[in-house]
Amino acid sequence: MQLTLHTDYSLRVLIYLAQKGDTLATISEIASFYEISRNHLVKVVHHLAGANFIHTLRGKNGGMRLARAPEEISVGDVIRQMEPNFDIVECFNTDNPSCAVASICALKNVLQKASAEFLSLLDRYSLADAVASGKQAEIVFPLSQFRRSQ
Repeated sequence: MQLTLHTDYSLRVLIYLAQKGDTLATISEIASFYEISRNHLVKVVHHLAGANFIHTLRGKNGGMRLARAPEEISVGDVIRQMEPNFDIVECFNTDNPSCAVASICALKNVLQKASAEFLSLLDRYSLADAVASGKQAEIVFPLSQFRRSQ
């Protein structure tokens, strides 16, 4: 299974925002940090805001921050919200039931169980679990780089 870039970027945005705490971040800032397309991040941020993972503020002093504490954001929930589907194989797609061996194949059930176990495992981890803390985080996110929130 491979997650889409949209989901990858969603997780990156959330990790970045978790490191910033209550300090607002901008799309341009995050795009620059990760060296990824600002235009693509606009779509990602819109989707994250619509799923209530982040709050956005428009305007000159606008930006975004997490809508909840990192401990309250399940990695499994993020992936479920951001991934368009979990069609690991063609026969998972109910719009296209064209498999010639569907009537004798038991592999679909095994793959469905594997997908469910994958998400179940991710449900056990929060965004806080996905974020480094201490000295390792300071190397990537120097505290001097961030404004202190009031």
